[in-house]
Amino acid sequence: MDFVSDQLFDGRRIRVLTLVDNDPEFISKNLDFGAYWNIVKLDFSRPGKPTDNAFIESFNARFRLECLNEHWFLTLDDARQMIEAWRQAYNECRPHSSLGNVPPAEFARRRIPADSAVLRPSEYAQAT
Repeated sequence: MDFVSDQLFDGRRIRVLTLVDNDPEFISKNLDFGAYWNIVKLDFSRPGKPTDNAFIESFNARFRLECLNEHWFLTLDDARQMIEAWRQAYNECRPHSSLGNVPPAEFARRRIPADSAVLRPSEYAQAT
């Protein structure tokens, strides 16, 4: 979790909260179960060690290069719309090297077939 600063065309400053589930604020049984179920390794920064936060720093660099530096935001709503469009493309269409240069949506489809029965955490608790 981090903040990235930018500005609108008229010089007003904006801050964007960026999240990569990598911090203790996101610890919960559901997160742990979801990570386990989806074969996701959770990795947390050590308190007081911002250099441990390379994931968010790498993400922020891509976000700035591919979105913030590419757009001239006229209003706060304009910034929200442009950032949301970039977020959707980043999470669904853009190939990620960590996923074998496959877009996340395609990677997820490959991992979990559409016809498979996937239990939600609350259903899992009832089934055990």
